Amino acid sequence: QVHLVESGGGLVQPGGSLRLSCAASGTIYTIYTMGWYRQPPGKQRELVAGITSGGSTNYKDSVKGRFTISRDNAKNTVYLQMNSLKPEDTAVYYCNVEGVDSDVVEPFDSWGQGTQVTVSS
Repeated sequence: QVHLVESGGGLVQPGGSLRLSCAASGTIYTIYTMGWYRQPPGKQRELVAGITSGGSTNYKDSVKGRFTISRDNAKNTVYLQMNSLKPEDTAVYYCNVEGVDSDVVEPFDSWGQGTQVTVSS
């Protein structure tokens, strides 16, 4: 099994910054795509940013220029640096990791438990 542990959420004032981390562990053979999603109150979950094994990135339009996704392949960890935060960024943030499970040699698609980010004065 593959497990994801997220950290770094919290309460921050508008214009502030937070850094989210998500570490994957378990029976991992390889990791392909890593990403961050969020679910604002009363809304559906949406993709915020993704990064491939080769380092290519994509972002939701509203976070471009403010958020940066990165990954440390040696640590099986993905990060989301969030700057210039706005109240509309308030949501539960989830990490998502896709790869191959070394135990069953099959693809896996795992989700973190979610971390709350609240942007408010």
